[in-house]
Amino acid sequence: MGLNMSSRIGVLIMLFFQICSVSAVTDVSDFSALQAVKKEWKNYPRNWKGSDPCGTNWVGITCNNSRVISISLGNLNLEGKLAADISTLSELQILDLTSNLQLSGPLPSNIGNLKKLVTLNLMGCSFSGSIPDSIGNLEQLGTLSLNSNQFSGTIPASIGRLSKLFWFDIADNQIEGPLPVSDGTSPGLDMLLQTRHFHFGNNKLSGNISEKLFSSNMTLIHVLFDGNQLTGPIPENLSLVTSLTVLRLDRNNLNGNIPPSLNNLKVLEELYLASNKFTGILPDLSNLTNLYTLDVSNNQLTLSPIPSWISSLRTLSTLRMEEIQLSGPIPSSLFSPILLQTVSLKGNHINATLEFGTNYSRQLEFVDLRNNDITGYKPAANSRIRVMLADNLVCLEAENKLSSFCNAIQQNASISIPEINCRRCGKGKEPNPSCRCVYPLIGKLDFRSPSFSGYSNNTNFKQLQQELSDFFENRNYPVDSVAIRNIQETTEYHLLIDLLVFPRGEKRFNHTEMEMIIFMFSNQTYKPPPIFGPYIFKAELYDELSGGSSSINMGIIIGASVGGVVLLLLLVIAGIYAFRQKKKAEIATDQINPFAKWSTSKNNNIDAPQLMGTKAYTFEELSKCTNNFSKANDIGGGGYGQVYKGILPSGKVIAIKRAQQGSLQGGLEFKTEIELLSRVHHKNVVKLLGFCFDQSEQMLVYEYIPNGSLRDSLSGKNGITLDWTRRLKIALGSGKGLAYLHELADPPIIHRDIKSNNILLDENLTAKVADFGLSKLAGDPEKTHVTTQVKGTMGYLDPEYYMTNQLTEKSDVYGFGVVMLELLTGKSPIDKGSYVVKEVKKKMDKSMNLYDLQELLDTTIITSSGNLKGFEKYVDIALRCVEAEGENRPSMGEVVQEIESILRLAGLNPNADSATSSRTYEDASKGSGDPYGNESFEYSGTFPGSKLEPQ
Repeated sequence: MGLNMSSRIGVLIMLFFQICSVSAVTDVSDFSALQAVKKEWKNYPRNWKGSDPCGTNWVGITCNNSRVISISLGNLNLEGKLAADISTLSELQILDLTSNLQLSGPLPSNIGNLKKLVTLNLMGCSFSGSIPDSIGNLEQLGTLSLNSNQFSGTIPASIGRLSKLFWFDIADNQIEGPLPVSDGTSPGLDMLLQTRHFHFGNNKLSGNISEKLFSSNMTLIHVLFDGNQLTGPIPENLSLVTSLTVLRLDRNNLNGNIPPSLNNLKVLEELYLASNKFTGILPDLSNLTNLYTLDVSNNQLTLSPIPSWISSLRTLSTLRMEEIQLSGPIPSSLFSPILLQTVSLKGNHINATLEFGTNYSRQLEFVDLRNNDITGYKPAANSRIRVMLADNLVCLEAENKLSSFCNAIQQNASISIPEINCRRCGKGKEPNPSCRCVYPLIGKLDFRSPSFSGYSNNTNFKQLQQELSDFFENRNYPVDSVAIRNIQETTEYHLLIDLLVFPRGEKRFNHTEMEMIIFMFSNQTYKPPPIFGPYIFKAELYDELSGGSSSINMGIIIGASVGGVVLLLLLVIAGIYAFRQKKKAEIATDQINPFAKWSTSKNNNIDAPQLMGTKAYTFEELSKCTNNFSKANDIGGGGYGQVYKGILPSGKVIAIKRAQQGSLQGGLEFKTEIELLSRVHHKNVVKLLGFCFDQSEQMLVYEYIPNGSLRDSLSGKNGITLDWTRRLKIALGSGKGLAYLHELADPPIIHRDIKSNNILLDENLTAKVADFGLSKLAGDPEKTHVTTQVKGTMGYLDPEYYMTNQLTEKSDVYGFGVVMLELLTGKSPIDKGSYVVKEVKKKMDKSMNLYDLQELLDTTIITSSGNLKGFEKYVDIALRCVEAEGENRPSMGEVVQEIESILRLAGLNPNADSATSSRTYEDASKGSGDPYGNESFEYSGTFPGSKLEPQ
C-alpha cells in the first residue's frame, strides 16, 4: 500500500531537514556571532551575504569542520566596533584586523573566552580604552600585536600567564604605569620565558624597571622600551638575558651609571641609551663584538676622553656620542672599524686636529663634529666622507669659512633606487615594471632598529626589494613585482620605506588576495634582511575595494547600460578574438604543461623527441635499477624532487633526478634541461644519458658524478683536500665548460645559475658544469628584452642583470667570478654577513705580497700548498669577472686563456684532464646534499649586506 498523507508529509519534512543540514555548513552559533560582528560594521566585504559563511567562502573567513577558525580582514576600511559576540567563536585561532583605521572603541572585556586563539593582530586600528585583563586567559596565544592604536591604562599583569607568547607588541599607544612583575600572588611579564619580542616603544610607561623583570631563563631578542617615561637605573639582571640582539632604552628618564654588566650581552647588535639622565663614565663594552649601533648621546656623563676600546668593535656601523662631555683629540683609530658608516660626536669638547689617518673605514660616509673645539682638519685622501665642522675653531679661519665642511646645515644623503620609467597612469594607478597601469597595494615599512645608517649606497635597498619579490614568487602569491621608494630616517632613527606591491595578471587585487598579503606582513611571515631589524607594515586604504554595505552606485548602472549597447559589437568581433586567443592558448599550454604534446604512454614512446645521445627510459626500467627508488639509493633532494643512484643492467652507474609527482614548478626546467643537454657534448659539462616522462613522471638520467659538488669539497663534507693547483684545475675545467656553452654550443647557451653547487667533480676531480633548469638560449628574447623575473641564486647574481633585467653571457661571467673567489676563501659567497666580492675588494692591497689577502684565504690552501704561483694574476681575473658593468667583464674564452697562463706559471700543463685527488671515493656524495642542482630553483637576488642570521 502507498504511504498515507501524514507519512508522506513526515518523509518530506525529513528530506527538507536533510537538505538543510547539507547546505547549512556553518555552525549555527558561529553564524550568529559573525552576524553580530557584521551588524556593528560598515564597509564589510561585498560577499558577506547569506547564512553560510563557510560554504560560500566569505572573504576573510576560514573554516574547519563547519567552525570558524580564522578571521583575517586586514586593510578593508572596516568601520565600527568589535562586537562582544565574537567571544562565542570558540574555535577561533586567528583574529587579524590590521590597518583598519576606522575600527574603534574598546576591546570586548570577554575576549579572553577565545581559548584557542593563537594570533591576535589589531595593529593600525583606532581601538581605545584599557587592554582587557581577560587577555591573560588566551593560553594558546603566540602573537599579540596591539600596536598603533589608542589604548590607554596599564599593561595587564595577567599577560604573564601567556606561556606560549612569542611576539608582544603594544608600541605607539598611550599605555602608562609600571612594567608589571609577579609577586607570588599575581603574574607579571617576568614569567614570559618564551617571548622573543618586547616592543613597548612610544607609550607613557613610567616607574623603575624592576630587577625581577629579567632573568637568565628568558629568550628575548628584542627589548624596545624607547620613548617612554621610565626612571631609575638599568637593572643589573638585564645582562642575564644573553640572547638579546636589540636593546632600545633611549628617550626615557633613566639615571645612574651605565652598568658595565652590559658587556655580557655578547650577541647584542643594537644598543640605544640616548636621551636619558645617565651619569659617570661610559663603561668598557669591548666584549660587544657583534655591535652595529652604539648610541649614548645626550646624557650627563663625566668629562672624559674618547674611549679607546671603541676601535675594537669591528662590526660597528653607527656611532653616536653627542653631548656627553667627550674631551681631547680624536684618535684616528676611532674610524678604523671596517663597517663604520656614521660617526656623530657633536656638542662635546673635542679639540686638536681632525685626521682620518690611512686605516679608516672605506664605508665611512658621514662624520658630524659640529660645536666642538677642533683647530684643524686634514681630509682623508680620495674619500667622499661628508664632514661637518661648523662651530669649531677651524671654521673661524678665513680660508675655511666658505668650505663645505663648515656649513652648519646637514644635507641629507641622496638615496637612489631605480625608478620605473613609464608614462603616467590615471588617478590611483601606478605603472608596474612592465609599464602596465594597475592598482598596487601601497603601504609603509617601518623598521624600528636598522643596523646601518649610510644610505648613499643603495645596495641594501636593492636587496630588500629583491628579497620581497623572491618571497612572493616562491610562495606563489598573486604578486607580479614590488617597488620601494621614499626612503627616510625619522628623528627616532626608525627607517621608513614606501612599498608598492603590484598585482599579477589583473589590474587590482581582490579582497582575498589583499588580505593574504596583509596577513603575511602582520603575522611576520616575511623576514626582511636582518640588517633592517624588527619592522611593521602599515597599509594605505585600498580604494578599489568597495564595502558590502554600500548602495549600488551610478557607475554600475551606467556600465550596465553601456554593456548592453556594446554587446552586439562584441558578438561580431568574438570570432576574430577567439581565433587569436587560440594561438595564445597554445603558447600558454606549453608554458603550463610543457609535455602536453609528448605522449605519456609507455607504449607510445615514438611521440617523444628523438634527441641525439639520449634515451627515453620507461618508468619500470628506472624503478628496477634503483630498487624501486629505495631510500638506500636516495643521494639528495630539494624543491624539485629527489636524486637517486641507479645501476643499469650493463653495470653503468647513473644518477636519476626525479621530480615530485604532479609537479609543475619544475616542468619547464625539466624540459629545458632535456633539450639543452641533448645538444651539448663536452668533457666539462655533465652528460645527459636519457629521460623519462612515462606514467606522468618527469625524470632526467645523468652520468653519475661520485664526488658531488665543488661546494661539498670546499665545505669539507666529502673529505677531499683541495690544494692550490687542484683549485686552479677546477677553475679551468669549469671555465672551459662554460666557455663551450657560450661560444661553441649551437645555439649558444646562457646557464643563468653558475655557482659552486652546480659544478660537479668526478672521480678524477674533473669539473663539470651541471643543472640547466634555469638556462636560456643566447637567442632567447630574454637576452635582449626586459623581464620581471630575475632568476639566480643568492650571492652569485649579476647586479647589472638585477638592475636592468637584461640577461647576457656576462651574467654567467659574474657568477663564475664569484666561484673563483669562493675557491680562494672556501666559504659561501655570503658568510656571516660578509660578501666575498666586497671583502676581497676592501681588503686587497696590490703593493703587498699575495695582495695582503692571507687572512681571507681558506686555510687548506696555505697548509697544503707550497708557493702560490700566479695568485695575484688569479685574483685580477676574478675581480674583472665581477665588475659591476657587464661590458667591463671578459668573455669566458678570455677567462679560460688567463687561467691557462696561470697554470703555466704554476708549472702545470693546462691541457691535463683532471685535478686528481690522492684518494678514491666510491660514493662520497652520500650524505652531502644533492649534487645535481636542486637548489637552483631557489630564486634570489640577494646582494651583500651584514648580518644574515634570522631575527
